[in-house]
Amino acid sequence: MVFIAVSLRTLVRNDATIYNPLYEAHPNNCHCYAKAINAMAGALFQLHGKEDVEERLQEFLALASSSLLTLTQETDKQVSAKAKESVYLLLDHIVKESPFLTQDLLESCFPYALLRNSFHTVLKREAPTSKH
Repeated sequence: MVFIAVSLRTLVRNDATIYNPLYEAHPNNCHCYAKAINAMAGALFQLHGKEDVEERLQEFLALASSSLLTLTQETDKQVSAKAKESVYLLLDHIVKESPFLTQDLLESCFPYALLRNSFHTVLKREAPTSKH
């Protein structure tokens, strides 16, 4: 789970990561990561007797948030701003899919302003422009 948390940031180097609000999905299907991560956590930590899924997912969220926050400092040409925003939205989607994580917990790890701006930018980018 640690590897997955820190490797989410590599998705910004793929142009197919750009979120499409019309379909509520990413072209490369990385929106499926949310369900997969939560299912894996349940399988790894609940079914094998550990029963500390909530704690492990909180650690996952903290690691993933920290890793994604370092993207704000990246000026690399391979890191597109559109993909960055889309990966931020993926983090929000992971929390929404999880029965163990809450928005309050996400806000304690990841600035809500970044999520709000990401939603706004993605929706603005996809909104049809009307000319009068």
